[in-house]
Amino acid sequence: MFNRSKKDKPIYGIVGLGRFGTALALELAESGAELLVLDKNEEKVREMREITENAVVIHSLDKKSLAETGIQNCDVAVVCIGEQIDTSILTTLHLVALGIPTVIAKANSAEHGEILAKLGAGVVYPERDMAVRLAHRLETAKVLDFVQLSEKVNISKVAIPEKVVGKSVLDVDFRGNFGLNIIAIENRGDVMDSIRPDYIFRRGDILYVAGGKDSMNRLTDWAENN
Repeated sequence: MFNRSKKDKPIYGIVGLGRFGTALALELAESGAELLVLDKNEEKVREMREITENAVVIHSLDKKSLAETGIQNCDVAVVCIGEQIDTSILTTLHLVALGIPTVIAKANSAEHGEILAKLGAGVVYPERDMAVRLAHRLETAKVLDFVQLSEKVNISKVAIPEKVVGKSVLDVDFRGNFGLNIIAIENRGDVMDSIRPDYIFRRGDILYVAGGKDSMNRLTDWAENN
């Protein structure tokens, strides 16, 4: 049975090693997270043992079998079984019942997601979210990357507009003029997450800003048209 070994970092459980589950496991492992991964496919589980010793073959996803793996000792469990809706729903129900603090489940449709949410799970729509990110990047050429936190709040990675170079944070006033909050600035691999009002923007700066889509569009229009 899986037991916690690190007390200072969240422990993640991943159920299902399809494309989404495998990609998620690899990303979390690369960040140094401790993982428990479960799947019925022995070959996929064997491959995962290269990144975590806690890779378990599980043939049944009933509550008892899940509990025997120790997944209830995780802080976050992610159900990556979107294709088999009935299995996804039952597995999510069992994980919530096991008392895992955060359960997240992959959904393939709005109806599927609605059921998962009613069970108490956070819901992700990988295909839809990827489409939203791509659309946003095509729509706003200056945006290098984009994460949607909610319907109203996004975090965007933005190349510094040329007209801002040489001006201070206070001079430009992203919050007052565009409704955007700068949460970090990156330049040549160095990241600064404490932004002073007197910081002078440099050529090559990459901004991480939080705000709504309209705010981002206002910044883009201003950068291109003035």
